[in-house]
Amino acid sequence: MHPEAPPRQFDIRIDRALTHPQVIALLEEHLAGMRAESPPECVFALDLDGLRRPEITFLTAWRLPAEASADTPAGAEGELVAMGALKELTPTTATEGGHGELKSMRTSARHLRQGAGQAILTELLRLARERGYARVSLETGSTPPFEPAIAMYRRFGFEACGPFADYREDPFSRFMTLSSLRQIR
Repeated sequence: MHPEAPPRQFDIRIDRALTHPQVIALLEEHLAGMRAESPPECVFALDLDGLRRPEITFLTAWRLPAEASADTPAGAEGELVAMGALKELTPTTATEGGHGELKSMRTSARHLRQGAGQAILTELLRLARERGYARVSLETGSTPPFEPAIAMYRRFGFEACGPFADYREDPFSRFMTLSSLRQIR
């Protein structure tokens, strides 16, 4: 089951350009982390060019300055705390729901366990439901540093599955899928 959404403490934005220095820095942190935990042939994280592809919707979560209020305009400068993307694998048709993939889920090391990852995941699943996807899948690592993310995915209802899209079984990957998107608010 999907956990309750955290209080709106983050400004979540769609980012198509991926040019902000904080976005580039967090992506570099993400790629370095993936490369540290898996051999090169088992790292499927996307770089800037990969995240700019038209089938990708890239989201960022920003913590607004402390003096920000409900009247603070969207897009006000703040600190980037997390990111994530939704890749369309199969489009929704008149007769079948589509299939999306979560990509590049990352919370800044300084902001772990503060709800930013959950906020990004909640918004990505809302987008998937809005697009009519029948399921959303993901590939993540299998080593201990990935356990907190795997636990979060399980809380949202993701279950283990086999490889999908172009993935193949490998000892450094875990595959998960969520096919009950109607539950997502």
